Amino acid sequence: MAMANFVDRAASAASRVLTNFKMSAFEDRLAAQVIGVSFDGAAVQSREGRASLDMIIRLLSRLYPTIALRPLDAKAKNHVPILEFLAKSINPEIELAKTRKAVAVSVVVGSSPSRIKCPTFFIGSDGWRAKLSSRGLVGSGKSMNPFGAGAASCFAAANVFRTVFADQLEQGDADELIDLSMLTYAQGTPDSGPGLEGTDIGETHLVGLGAIGNGAIWALARTASLKGSLRLVDDEEVDLSNLQRYVLAGQCDVGSPKVDLARAALADTALEVSAHCAKWDVYVSDRNDWMFERVAVALDNAPDRIAVQGALPKWIVNAWTQELDLGVSRHSFDDGRACLACLYLPHGKIKDDDEKMAEELKMPEAQQEIRDLLQTNRPVDVGFVERVAKAFDIPSEALKEFVGQSVRSFHQRAICGGIVMRLTDGAQPVRAVVPMAFQSALAGIMLAADLVKHASGLLNLQTTSTRINLLRPLALHLHDPKAKDTSGRCICADEDFLAAYRRKYRSCRAP
Repeated sequence: MAMANFVDRAASAASRVLTNFKMSAFEDRLAAQVIGVSFDGAAVQSREGRASLDMIIRLLSRLYPTIALRPLDAKAKNHVPILEFLAKSINPEIELAKTRKAVAVSVVVGSSPSRIKCPTFFIGSDGWRAKLSSRGLVGSGKSMNPFGAGAASCFAAANVFRTVFADQLEQGDADELIDLSMLTYAQGTPDSGPGLEGTDIGETHLVGLGAIGNGAIWALARTASLKGSLRLVDDEEVDLSNLQRYVLAGQCDVGSPKVDLARAALADTALEVSAHCAKWDVYVSDRNDWMFERVAVALDNAPDRIAVQGALPKWIVNAWTQELDLGVSRHSFDDGRACLACLYLPHGKIKDDDEKMAEELKMPEAQQEIRDLLQTNRPVDVGFVERVAKAFDIPSEALKEFVGQSVRSFHQRAICGGIVMRLTDGAQPVRAVVPMAFQSALAGIMLAADLVKHASGLLNLQTTSTRINLLRPLALHLHDPKAKDTSGRCICADEDFLAAYRRKYRSCRAP
């Protein structure tokens, strides 16, 4: 049994939400846990059940070094090699316990009781409905709708985390019962909702294929008979540290363009998929057609989101993760509600990358030097790396592998990737927000759900935004009616932009 080779990144994420964080104690606690996943033939024979199993393994294998797969009947036993292969593709050193090791926390998918004596979360789904119970079985539906099934696994993974680290979380009690409709984001919906067969997404762009984008692609790849054209836009490759929360990525994907990973996941769908390994602004400038019917945004910073809105898509759905919550927002441009840019307008002085990087490297005096390195893309030298090591009071040898890399890569891997945090046993926490895998995955599933709902005419929500905090019991009311910016600074208050939008789509009002 061994920790995943990207555990430093997982620790970075955990350090943002756990009190009194110490790297050594975090690893010791993970090493002491055996997480059980029990399932039966009913789950394996159900598309929704298989989707829940697939997602829960993708989530648990990224954090816990020991998982006990517990098939509850012969049909379930035949499915074990599939789940084992998936877990090993993420962490080749993971221990898949076959002995009767004591299970600390268990997740159960299916209709058969589990006899394991430990905190247990029974999960299942019914079409749009995501279901979890700490009291008894819930079962899985037979539809070709993955949204309830995937969300249920995210809720389960969150509850496992909150159970394992209960003493280091504020208000981190486990959920007793969840029955959430991913169609309306209301609890206690009595039916499974309409089907999705034959939904045509027209021409849709998905911008950003990081952790949230991975969650969205996972869901779209499992949605029944989607038709239309999906344009994937992202300019980056998969890095080892990305495996901490990219649910599609395994060890063999490191170094591959993110657009290729996403396109491969969609290979068995009826969608016409095109991959564009470019930043959004480059893609837009090279595109002959500036009409954007529907854009799903899974980017990780405000300027890039504002740039997408600046291209005036007809309709936008946006998903995000923050330190404590995640969510999805929906935007036209000429309907009197908040546009995407309204949500991300800066307030006060915004630090440039060089200033933020200098602070996070604990070398504020080197801001101009870092600016030059960023602008020229020159590699960092031995002297630079030694100065950073001295600032953190760590051995310089531990950072020598980064000599010759760009300063952005050095910062991303050594600071954001958690290496410095490991060397200081958590005394130097990562300042940047690094979400947990279950947070990013649920945000992506919500992004895909609202995209498909909009394309099929099922999106009837009147609120701009919906948010969920997975680090505490699920709230009863999840909608967050974001207000339109009233300062006059936003482009949706500019008559020239409004006129351009109306000309593009030949309507005074967006549908």
